[in-house]
Amino acid sequence: MTDHQPTPEDRFSFGLWTVGWRGVNTFGEAIRPPLDAVDAVHRLADLGAYGVTFHDDDLIPPGSPPADRDGILKRFRAALDATGMVVPMVTTNLFSHPVFRDGGFTSNRRDVRRYALRKVIRNIDLAAELGARTYVCWGGQDGAETEAGKDDRAALDRLREAFDILCGYVRDQGYDLRFAIEPKPNEPRGDVLLPTVGHALAFITELAHPDMVGVNPEVGHEQMAGLNFTHALAQALWHGKLFHIDLNGQRGVKYDQDLRFGAGDLKEAFFLVDLLERSGYDGPRHFDFKPPRTEDMDGVWASVAGCMRNYLILKEKAAAFRADPEVAAALEASHVGELDRPTLGPGESVTDLLSEELDLDAAGPRGYHFERLDQLALDHLLGVR
Repeated sequence: MTDHQPTPEDRFSFGLWTVGWRGVNTFGEAIRPPLDAVDAVHRLADLGAYGVTFHDDDLIPPGSPPADRDGILKRFRAALDATGMVVPMVTTNLFSHPVFRDGGFTSNRRDVRRYALRKVIRNIDLAAELGARTYVCWGGQDGAETEAGKDDRAALDRLREAFDILCGYVRDQGYDLRFAIEPKPNEPRGDVLLPTVGHALAFITELAHPDMVGVNPEVGHEQMAGLNFTHALAQALWHGKLFHIDLNGQRGVKYDQDLRFGAGDLKEAFFLVDLLERSGYDGPRHFDFKPPRTEDMDGVWASVAGCMRNYLILKEKAAAFRADPEVAAALEASHVGELDRPTLGPGESVTDLLSEELDLDAAGPRGYHFERLDQLALDHLLGVR
């Protein structure tokens, strides 16, 4: 067993909005003080993180005069240089201000859509300046509560237009930056556009520059829709579209809980770490969670440490699962590897397929022994193997 202490080589990153969340919710006021971005950078580095991410408004308060903006960025860059922390991803807040009550890119108001694009473009310049390679787009307010108030086909046209404009801008500027769409089924809107990974992947195919756009799946968002996150992750990888990932915890189909990673569906977390570590994905392991309102600032940092520790524990257990000879035998008994074999082999045709017969009386009773295989995974997860 290792000590599960994270290092920058683990590529763990956190958003300023996660550790800086003050605990405000629909029924409760802020319960923690504001967190200075520089303090956040130093504390995250001390705990073993390698990167920090932010919305434009997380780092620079809206309406800041140029001199204040320059001073904030100077302090922030100095903190990055002092700690060796990087900025792997940046995003834009198109949801907090009242002007975005009907969305940013898909607002019914044309002047709001134009403002949203300006806000994103200006933050893209900062992202490129700080060396970010991924720009995440979450359209939290791009949705509706009533079908009467939103022409969905027109909204998708405007959403496509926005991504085409942004991709064109990045290409014109020569930035080494690509976009990642973050799906979510609902909240804060009753229904959000591009609610799942599958919706986002289909949308991307209609863009002018689909090679520049991928997905940023979040654990809780897929599980809010009652979906299997590991399956969504596998499909994103299959399409070559996993540009970024948000890790957290969720317990069932309810509001977006944003629990620390591992504090929700633990078995699902085990299998997603298993898949991610075997997939060749080399991007950040980004935690998008919220320390609960019960916690003071000490609890915030304990929650940060818990996210990284849980990932490393699950990584170790997943590796042990794959290295277990009994697991290898169970995989063979379940014919898991046979799925890699093409149904029609080289040189075979449909004629060959039609010439065969399957003895249904013999094949029907065959079992697949998945329960044995799944129990072995649980044994490793529960620490009894």
